[in-house]
Amino acid sequence: MNMSATSEETAGSSAPSSSWSPLRGAAFRSLWLATLVSNLGGWMQAVGAAWLMASITPSPLLVSLVQTAVGLPIFLLALPAGALADIFPRRRLLLISNYFLLAVISGLAVCALTGRATPAALLAFTFGVGLGEALEAPPFQAIVSDLVPKSQLVAAVSLNSVATIWRAQSDRPWAAS
Repeated sequence: MNMSATSEETAGSSAPSSSWSPLRGAAFRSLWLATLVSNLGGWMQAVGAAWLMASITPSPLLVSLVQTAVGLPIFLLALPAGALADIFPRRRLLLISNYFLLAVISGLAVCALTGRATPAALLAFTFGVGLGEALEAPPFQAIVSDLVPKSQLVAAVSLNSVATIWRAQSDRPWAAS
């Protein structure tokens, strides 16, 4: 008896699914496309914040602290944010973290456009972006299983990982090859 035939029969899959099949579901597709657009915005924010800091001050330390301000909250809050994603509804956490990010980015935009950006303010807003991203990542990773059928879960996790790796590479330009 063939082991793969047995596992297919027990899984109850009627047709093989492709790697792209999770994108047929409206909820997963919307979240995944929003993630791709968000990654583009994250890249622009990272470059813009470093550029703004370089134009405000010639200090290489302060310019490098911009990246630290984004990465430190993610490093410090990964485990607590994961626990929150397990305790509270994931959709609600995603909405809260995205509204928080909207408020922080809007505040940074107003500060920059009015010419009131100081190194301390830029670092504080950038730290806020890191906080929002730290709170957003665990529920985003965990919600995938709620959005797709079990038969498409492997493909959905793979697609989700592509979006996550893409974001991680954008946050660490030195890691890109």
